[in-house]
Amino acid sequence: MKKNLITAVLMTIATTILLGIVYPLVVTGVAQVMFPKKADGQLIQKGGKTVGSSIIGQGFSGPGYFHSRLSAAGNGYDAANSGGTNFGPTNQKLTGRVHQDVTSLQAENPGQAVPIDLVTSSASGFDPHITPAAAEYQLPRIAKERRTTVDRLRALLAKHTEGRQWGLLGEPRVNVLELNLELDERFPTSKQAKRD
Repeated sequence: MKKNLITAVLMTIATTILLGIVYPLVVTGVAQVMFPKKADGQLIQKGGKTVGSSIIGQGFSGPGYFHSRLSAAGNGYDAANSGGTNFGPTNQKLTGRVHQDVTSLQAENPGQAVPIDLVTSSASGFDPHITPAAAEYQLPRIAKERRTTVDRLRALLAKHTEGRQWGLLGEPRVNVLELNLELDERFPTSKQAKRD
């Protein structure tokens, strides 16, 4: 009995050191050497300041910006409270909100179908991407705010549209933060649109 107890305690100590300290340090070290940008959260720097991460969404509410996907994380983009709403398709709160959002967006572009990702939230609440269709839908509003043409904005959008991973996985997508940062550089506006 005593021998089994000593073996169990030693195995607990050994596995704790090996799997709780050594393994995480090795994985972190390898990641820092092989993929330093990814290991550090793919942070985006502008003017010496961190403005966000290319893998974590954030909200944009001003009319001169491309709007992100909705976030159900806490009060919206709350890093301490990630997750979806868990509302089912028959939930009155969800259907009411979606209907209201669709109506608002249709007033922006009458006669055009509203892309689904402009009125639904992602499972994590931090999706940094929207579909090219969702970005395209917003072009007239942004062109008006930025006093430029839809065609010039469409060229910027094409530059920021990523294809499927390895040509197979996922769908084409647009990183909203990266697109909006270049939008500010190329088409500044005197009254800066509000970013959350």
